[in-house]
Amino acid sequence: MATADTLAAPPSPFQTMAQNIAALSQRQKMAMGAALAIAVALLVGVFLWSRQPDYAVLFSNLEERDGGAIVNALTQQNIPYRFSTTGGAILVPANQVHDVRLKLAAQGLPRGGMVGFELMENQKLGVSQFHEQVNFQRALEGELARTIQAVAAVASARVHLAIPKQTAFLRDEQKPTASVLVNLHSGRRLEPTQVAGIVHLVASSVPHLANDAVSIVDQNGNLLTVKQDPLRAAGLDPTQLKYVQELEDSYIKRIDAILTPVIGEGNFKAQVTADVDFNQTEQTAETFKPNPPPDQQAIRSQQSSESTTREPGPQGVPGALSNQPPVPATAPITTPPAPGTPTGANGAQAATPPLSSNRSSTVNYEVDRTIQHTRVALGAIKRLSVAVVLNHRSETDPAGKTKTAPLSDAEIKQITDLVREAMGFSAQRGDSLNVASSPFAAVPREAPPETPVWKDPDVQDVAKEALKYLIILGVLTFIAFGIIRPLLKTVMPPPPEPETGEAEAAEAEGTEEGEATISPEAIAANDYETRLAKIKEMAHSDPRAVAGLIKEWIGAGGEGKK
Repeated sequence: MATADTLAAPPSPFQTMAQNIAALSQRQKMAMGAALAIAVALLVGVFLWSRQPDYAVLFSNLEERDGGAIVNALTQQNIPYRFSTTGGAILVPANQVHDVRLKLAAQGLPRGGMVGFELMENQKLGVSQFHEQVNFQRALEGELARTIQAVAAVASARVHLAIPKQTAFLRDEQKPTASVLVNLHSGRRLEPTQVAGIVHLVASSVPHLANDAVSIVDQNGNLLTVKQDPLRAAGLDPTQLKYVQELEDSYIKRIDAILTPVIGEGNFKAQVTADVDFNQTEQTAETFKPNPPPDQQAIRSQQSSESTTREPGPQGVPGALSNQPPVPATAPITTPPAPGTPTGANGAQAATPPLSSNRSSTVNYEVDRTIQHTRVALGAIKRLSVAVVLNHRSETDPAGKTKTAPLSDAEIKQITDLVREAMGFSAQRGDSLNVASSPFAAVPREAPPETPVWKDPDVQDVAKEALKYLIILGVLTFIAFGIIRPLLKTVMPPPPEPETGEAEAAEAEGTEEGEATISPEAIAANDYETRLAKIKEMAHSDPRAVAGLIKEWIGAGGEGKK
C-alpha cells in the first residue's frame, strides 16, 4: 500500500537545479559564473569573427601626405580600414573597394604627389610671365610622369625638363633637355623597346627636344638610355632583329610542312640562317647608245636658209679701165640679149653685174639616252644557309629486334630536292643547303614542375574557408563538452536508481512459494523469439506472478505521482 511519502510529488528539475546551486560553495559559484562568461564570450567572438568581411587593398605605395588625406576621408565617411603588415597599403572591406575608390576620386584623392594641368585652372590675376612659365613647366612634368606611370613595369616616375629661354640669336640658342627617373616594380625591368617608347614620348611632348637629349634612370641609378658609338658598333635595332627571326621561322615552317608528311614529326630538325641586307641603296644611271643610221634617227629640229646677192657695177671716179678702148658693137639680131639683160639706147647689151648665192641647212637629231633610277628594298635577303638533319629509320628484323638504319642516297636526294624547292634555293644569291642523316640521341623528357597542392591559390582559399569552419566547430564543441556539460552534471540531479530491495524480496518470496521466475540466462538470451516464448509461457502458467511483477514496475516508475 502506498504511503504519504510515496504519494508526494517530486520536485521539478528547475527546483532541483536551484537547490543544487544554492548548496554550492561561494568559490564554486564564482567558477561557474566565470565558465558561463567564457562560454558566452567565445560564442560572441566566434560569431563576430565569422561575420568579419575580407579586406582588400585600396591603395598602395602612397606618399605620407596622400595617405593621411585618405585616412581622414575614410574616418569622416565611417568606412573601416586597416594597414598592411608592412604599412605600405591601406585595406578596406573587399565589397567596398570600388565604391570607396570612386568616392575618393571625386575628392581628388590620391593626388599622387604631383600636379598636372589642373594647376593652370586656378591662375591668379596679375601673375607674372615667369610664374606662368614655371607653372606650365610643372604641369607638363606632372602630366608626363602620369603618362609614364601607365607602363606596366613602372611604379612611379619623376620628370625634369630643362627648357632654356628663347633668344633671338641662333648662335646663342640652346636646345631643351629632359631627365626621367622611373621606380620599377619589384622583379620587373624595362625592355629596350619600352625605353625607346618613353624617350620618344617625352621628346614628342616638348618642342625642339631631340631623342638624344632624353635620359632615363631607374631607382638604382642605372642609366637605361645607353647610346652606342656609331664608329664602334652599328648594331641592329630590335625591330630588325625581330624581322630576321620571323624570316628564319617562316622558312623553318615551310620545311616542316613539307617534310612532316614524308618523314614524320620528330624525325628531322631544320635550321635556317638568313643574311639580310638592311642598307638603303639608291642608284641613278644615265647611258647613251651609239648613233643609229640616219634613216633611223629621230629629227628633233631642222632649219634651212638660202640667200642670193648681185654685186654692184663700177662706180666712182673713172680709173684706168675707163680709158681703154670700147668693146666692139654686137648686132642684136645675130646675138640676142639674154632675158632680163638691160640694153643701151642703141640696143646694145649693158654690162651685167655677177651674182653670189649662199645656202645653209641645220638638222638636230634626238640623242638616244636612258636614265635609270634604282632603289634597293630594305631588308632584302642576301644569302640563305639551311641545314637539315634526318633521323635514322627504325626497322624490325625477323627475330623481332628493332634496329635503326640510315636513309638511302635516293631518299636523301629526294628530300634535298624538296627542301631546295621549299626554301627557294638560288645559286646566284649564294644559298647553301646541307642535308645529313644521323641517329638522334634519346633525350629524356623532364616533366614540367608541378605546383604543389598547398601552393595552389584555389586550394588555399578552400583550406582557409574549411579552417574557419573547423575553428568554429572546435569552439562550439569545447563550449558544449568542456563547459556546459560539466555545469549540468553539477547542478542537475542524477537519474533515480531502481529500488533493488523490494525486487529482491519479491524474488525471494516467489522462490519460497515455488512460483516460476524468469532466469537471468533466459532474459540475456540472444534469441528474441525464445525469450518471448518463455515470457508467454510464464504468463500463461502463473498469471499472478506476472501481475505482481508488472505492479512492481508500475510502482517503481510512478511512485508518489498522485
